[in-house]
Amino acid sequence: MMSIALWIMQGLLALLFLFGGVLKLTMPIEELTAQVPLPGLIIRIVAVLEVLGGLGLVLPGLFRIQTGLTPLAAAGLAIVMAGAVAINLGMGDPVAASMPLVIGLLAAFVAYGRWRIAPHRLAPQRSVLQPTA
Repeated sequence: MMSIALWIMQGLLALLFLFGGVLKLTMPIEELTAQVPLPGLIIRIVAVLEVLGGLGLVLPGLFRIQTGLTPLAAAGLAIVMAGAVAINLGMGDPVAASMPLVIGLLAAFVAYGRWRIAPHRLAPQRSVLQPTA
């Protein structure tokens, strides 16, 4: 049951981070820097991290390859969201900091859940010595 809840959270978070990351990668730098007081290069780096993290939330589990990357991706995204909370609080906007706080907590829960509670299972390995059907 916990695995299903984690998959749902992973999917929703992946969509959110993929959407946000692609949006930041395709928008002109001038528009991005007008919204956030950061250099354009930093915003682009965060966008790449969001896209890679979003993919890392779902692809290892779907393909059952390097499944240990899922909790790492979730933890990395939680760190990115902690940075977003700090920036919003630094700008004096605690209300705007609430959304990345909630998203970061969900990402941290996925990281913990996939690390300790319900880790992905690897695909069964076939022995080279076993005959095929």
